[in-house]
Amino acid sequence: MRVSLCTISFRHHLLSIGEIARFARGSGFDGIELWGVHARNLGPGDHGEWLAAYGLRVPMLSDYLPLDAPPEVLMERTAGLCRLARQWRAPRLRTFAGTKGSATTSPEERALMTTRLRESASHLADHGMRLLVETHPDTLADTAASLMRLLDEVDHPALKVNFDALHVWEGGDDPLAAHDGLAEHIDYYHLKNVRARPDLGVFEPANVYAAAGRRDGMTGLFEGALDYRSFLDALDPNAEASLEWFGDACFSVLPTDLLALRDVTARRRNALGFQMDIAG
Repeated sequence: MRVSLCTISFRHHLLSIGEIARFARGSGFDGIELWGVHARNLGPGDHGEWLAAYGLRVPMLSDYLPLDAPPEVLMERTAGLCRLARQWRAPRLRTFAGTKGSATTSPEERALMTTRLRESASHLADHGMRLLVETHPDTLADTAASLMRLLDEVDHPALKVNFDALHVWEGGDDPLAAHDGLAEHIDYYHLKNVRARPDLGVFEPANVYAAAGRRDGMTGLFEGALDYRSFLDALDPNAEASLEWFGDACFSVLPTDLLALRDVTARRRNALGFQMDIAG
């Protein structure tokens, strides 16, 4: 599994992209998932070449397309993010599927979101990129059923899924069952955990983006309520993912989680190899 860290983890830190790259390389990460607001403020240039010198890549640029804006505004934003992603040689752009939950979205609103996602996915496909919608509360991807319907409605090969197992669990679906149903559409993973279901509010955007927001309840990947060992067994060994850490102590938690993740996946890989040897 190729694993990246997210620059959003350092949203309240005074760090340069060079410092983040050196930390990522020194900690054993394969890449850096770049937050859109960070990408927009790093200026032009072939940043992908610069990052490759560290042995790193940007697997995904993460932002929030204004799907309910006038068409020209959405296309301008999409084109701008596409240019930024190409500067970093990122093959994916992540967005949310609107800003309302599936249960409270009217048929007219849903039809508009569907059209806008198709238009954005088509633009990105023209440049060899993919558009990913993230499984997330208060969007049209808040349940597996709504997301499957959305993928059918958009019906574009460049529209894929960023599968966040914790948010899938938050929405009431079993992550393993949802993963099986969505497997052909999943192109990336966000990995994070929480102490208990009552603590899920710590991931609400207003709390996450607030410098003084609550961090209590955020846990290491293998210390929380969601059983990641079982979930990781279901993933392709070549899958790509980011550790999405929003809590404190980034410089200690991220390397610790990565080391544990590498250990779990290595044990699984060795077990699979042993089973194949026996079968052979």
